[in-house]
Amino acid sequence: MQTANNFSVSRYAPQKGTLARLTARDSVLRRLDWPILLSALGLSLIGALLVWSATRHRDTLNQGDPQYFLWRHLLNTGIGLVLMIGTVLLGHRNLRGAVPVLYGLSLVLVTAVLTPLGATINGAHAWIVIGGGFSLQPSEFVKVTIILVMAMLLAARVDAGDLEHPEHRTVVKALCLAAAPMGIVMLMPDLGSVMVMVVIVLGVLLASGASNRWVLGLMGAGTAGAVLIWQLGVLDQYQINRFAAFANPELDPSGAGYNTNQARIAIGGGGLTGSGLFKGPQTTGQFVPEQQTDFVFTVAGEELGFVGGILILGLLGIVLWRACMIARATTELYGTIVAAGIIAWFAFQAFENIGMNLGIMPVAGLPLPFVSYGGSSMFAVWVAIGLLQSIKVQRPLSA
Repeated sequence: MQTANNFSVSRYAPQKGTLARLTARDSVLRRLDWPILLSALGLSLIGALLVWSATRHRDTLNQGDPQYFLWRHLLNTGIGLVLMIGTVLLGHRNLRGAVPVLYGLSLVLVTAVLTPLGATINGAHAWIVIGGGFSLQPSEFVKVTIILVMAMLLAARVDAGDLEHPEHRTVVKALCLAAAPMGIVMLMPDLGSVMVMVVIVLGVLLASGASNRWVLGLMGAGTAGAVLIWQLGVLDQYQINRFAAFANPELDPSGAGYNTNQARIAIGGGGLTGSGLFKGPQTTGQFVPEQQTDFVFTVAGEELGFVGGILILGLLGIVLWRACMIARATTELYGTIVAAGIIAWFAFQAFENIGMNLGIMPVAGLPLPFVSYGGSSMFAVWVAIGLLQSIKVQRPLSA
């Protein structure tokens, strides 16, 4: 007899001890994807060191405590691990029933940012200040709920065996549900998060088996929308300046182009093995702004060199590779879509973040997954890891 989560009832009978349950052949611990878990944890711990190096001399930020951001980053990682464990134990299939509630909650939170509850941090009006030094960025959690709500709709009749591919009207419903929070986030405006959400939607549609015409149509609509946004002046001036500085780095080297210029200097000065942890001239001199968040990769480039940068890229590559394996192995479309949405999210956000540090992508205010400092981002990516682990753990043993 099998439970809804495909675990043998006899193996988990009450008379079995805890050790026996944990070491059983089909136990949760044995069926976890350890490469993806250890790689994500490695990235978070490397991030803790980089964040510590970037902030230990910034007295205006660390409140006079050199370890302030180190302990907070480790705390965020610990909370993220707890959220991952909770997601695995609850299961992505059980979460399927709670998706409407989670979606509604995410809409309420992103809408609250546009009310007096919202706060502007580092030029972006995308936060809700909770108090006690903590703040919440709802757009990070919207990335998760968009994946879940689209997967729920697109996979419903396919997993039930009624259809081979999602119907056109189902795709329209899924796109409308994704567009609602994206439109609110655009009003903040948080262009970087919207860019990630667009890529997530494209990844979800590709994985769902929907007609390629939808993907091509969305790409065309996205291009037209970007032109319209530019022409209507929806973007704030600082965002326009960022794109102008990307197109011409020498346009405003002491203003909009300052961040990227200093980032390139830091990374370029690292060489093969770097100047050593806590010994980077640009980092200790505090020349790179937002170095613990958007530009944390510059610390790795300067202090750990090319070797350190490759290590981070390698660990990110393992996370993406294992996520692809999980997406391929699952026998249900719902799990495949969820995994594909997470892959699209992680891959694009990592590429954009590292690209803007290297000067090959415009500055979009996106953190490096697992590495950058930030509670909301850390919690969201670890929930995503929990979803991937749940898909791996709950798939049939014969799959």
